[in-house]
Formats: sequence, structure tokens, C-alpha cells
Amino acid sequence: MKPLDKDHGNKRRSIRFVGMIILLAGLVFMGIGLIDFFKSFGGYGPPKLFWCLFVGMPLLFVGIVLCGYGFMGSVARYSAGEMAPVAKDTINYMADGTKDSIRTIASAIGEGLSSSGNMQTPESVKIRCSKCNHPADENCKFCPECGAAITKTKPCSACNELNDGDAKFCDNCGKPLT
Repeated sequence: MKPLDKDHGNKRRSIRFVGMIILLAGLVFMGIGLIDFFKSFGGYGPPKLFWCLFVGMPLLFVGIVLCGYGFMGSVARYSAGEMAPVAKDTINYMADGTKDSIRTIASAIGEGLSSSGNMQTPESVKIRCSKCNHPADENCKFCPECGAAITKTKPCSACNELNDGDAKFCDNCGKPLT
């Protein structure tokens, strides 16, 4: 993938260079401050350059951050190159181990859907018997459970849906039937 900025490579090199310079300056200041601090224990008097530690610490931090940004792409590419083959092998191993199980589950689902002899699918259930509430196909004239006549004779005044003769509310819109 190409960077959006045509001058991206030059900016990255500049960030790396400036980051290294600031990092080295921070290390030098930290070294001077620490050497002066520990020299004071030898009887050479109080530390005079201890303030260099307080200059070196922020410089060290800024240098580390800039170097981190400057080398971020290289580190990310290296990490991806190390992790991608392992992830690919893991996924392939898991897929090989689960193929038979998935086939078994898929065939069981297929058998369940195709052998719905005693069960009616939701698409075929359109009405219920007004006497026993057993589901029946839309084109049934009699209930397959109790034998009662299935008729839809009561129209809804709101949506004109035909409802069972003894229905109190519309099957389609839920409004009370009069």
C-alpha cells in the first residue's frame, strides 16, 4: 500500500534522524547528571550538574517517542511477517479439525428441514382453528385436529383482513373487531 503523501519517505527519515539525535542528547545529559550525582558521594562537594538529569529525562522520552514513530512501519511489517504464517497455520488446523463436525451439523439441519412431515413450516401455517387453536394450512376447510370447519368470515373494519368468525381482534392489525 502506497502512502498518501508523496514525501512520506523523507518525513520518516527525518523523524528517525531527529529522534536519534534527541535520544542521544538525552542520554548524554542523563549520563552527565548521574556521574556528577555519584561523584558527590566521594567527597567532591554537592552535585553541580544534577540539573542535567531533569533536562535529559524529557529529551530521552521525546527521542524514544520519535524513534518509535519513525520505525513503526518497519516494526509492524516485521511483526505481521512473523505472526501471519502462525495465524494461517492455526486457522487451517482448526478448519481441518472441524470440517467433519460442520458437515454433520449441516446435514442434520438439512434433514430436519426436509423431513417436516409432522411439523408444519412457518410459511405453510396461515390460520388457526377457532375451536382448538391448532395450526392449519390456509386452504384447509376443516381443522386437521378437531374437524371443526375453518372459515374466515369476519372482516376487519380497519384493514379489511378476513378473520375467524369468533375472533375478537384482527389477526393482521390487532384492532378490535365489531
